[in-house]
Amino acid sequence: QVQLVESGGGLVQAGGSLRLSCAASGRTFSTYAMGWFRQAPGKEREFVSDITRSGGRTYYADSVKGRFTISVDNTKNTVSLQMNSLKPEDTAVYYCAARSTVVRAHYDYWGQGTQVTVSS
Repeated sequence: QVQLVESGGGLVQAGGSLRLSCAASGRTFSTYAMGWFRQAPGKEREFVSDITRSGGRTYYADSVKGRFTISVDNTKNTVSLQMNSLKPEDTAVYYCAARSTVVRAHYDYWGQGTQVTVSS
C-alpha cells in the first residue's frame, strides 16, 4: 500500500554530516506520520525521529536531539533526516518508516534500509 525507499547513506568521519532521504509511493495519503529508525550491529532496532505529515510535529530520540533534523515534503512525498555531528555510535542501518496511526509503535510500512557508517 505504501512503498518506502531510502537513500543517502554512506561512510563519513566523526563530526561529519549525511542527509538521508526516503521516497514514498502508493497510498501516501493514508500515512499519519513518517519517521526513521536505526539498527546497529548486535543491537535492537531503535527509534530515531518522526514527523507528522500535517502540522509537522517532530519527535527525536535523546541520543540524536540537537544533531539530527527530520523534515517532510508532502508535495513530493518524501521525508529526510539531516544528520550532523555524527558519532561512531550513530553507525547503523537506517530505516524509513510510515504509520497510519498516532501510535509510534505501530509503524505499518518500512523501507529496505540504508547503511550509515561513521568512522572515528
